[in-house]
Amino acid sequence: MYNIFITGSTGFVGKNIFNYFIDKYSFFSYIKYTKIDIKQNIVLHFAGIAHDLKNTLSKDDYYEVNTEFTKQIFDAFLDSNATVFITISSVKAVADKIDSVLTEDFTPKPITHYGKSKLLAEQYILNKTIPDGKRVYVLRPSMIHGPGNKGNLNLLYKIISKGFPWPLGSFENKRSFCSIENFCFIINELISNKNIPSGVYNIADDQPLSTNEIINLISKSQGKKPIILNISQKLIKSISKIGDFLKLPLNSERLNKLTETYIVSNNKIITAMNKPLPLSAIEGLIKTFNSFNTSAK
Repeated sequence: MYNIFITGSTGFVGKNIFNYFIDKYSFFSYIKYTKIDIKQNIVLHFAGIAHDLKNTLSKDDYYEVNTEFTKQIFDAFLDSNATVFITISSVKAVADKIDSVLTEDFTPKPITHYGKSKLLAEQYILNKTIPDGKRVYVLRPSMIHGPGNKGNLNLLYKIISKGFPWPLGSFENKRSFCSIENFCFIINELISNKNIPSGVYNIADDQPLSTNEIINLISKSQGKKPIILNISQKLIKSISKIGDFLKLPLNSERLNKLTETYIVSNNKIITAMNKPLPLSAIEGLIKTFNSFNTSAK
């Protein structure tokens, strides 16, 4: 029986992890600002500040939570009897834009304070000597989605569900996603399989998809025909820049998120587990969109 010390238990990932393992493991949820005292044998450090699309955070917020707090949790793990430490970093700790498929061998060059704060936490962990009998995993997930998700997929879903045409059809892209079910499956393997080496692992579904393909899946989940417009990219980018100043739903940051090509290789983690993921990218997204359908009723 594994006992889990978890931070970020009230977040999207934390809630899904709890539900996934509720009948298998016992949990102790860390309460913010309390003393860090790890008595459990597994540490899941999921607390963190995500990339702020609304620009409401200061740069210090990222480093205080993503870097310094992670250091504190990891030091407490090293001083404890816990045997497994798993933390969520980000692909953006490596690069905000990529021209090829992202692997763990890339030299990190983050641009944002979000990415830099995550990289500093990674470096702190990886530069420590890991005692015998302990395993440490730093995960760099692509966009995680699933029931309860409140990210850009929700924005897409709301637009399509209200019958609005999709105006970004002229953008051709491919990007990697990660269903929460696949993510939980990987967490379970990292906990239970002692043969998986410590280290950094990219986490993603097997197949990257374009935003236009996502729109088609959303429409399919609602039994509708997709309406995709091929409006000039130049015009769309001009509108997004206006959105930066007027705080419109479409701004430059969100446009980039919706249309960028960002393909993440999961070969390292799949090889280490020696098991396939339970869901394909399409199956995972359909489950997510079906959950949106249910919650909207």
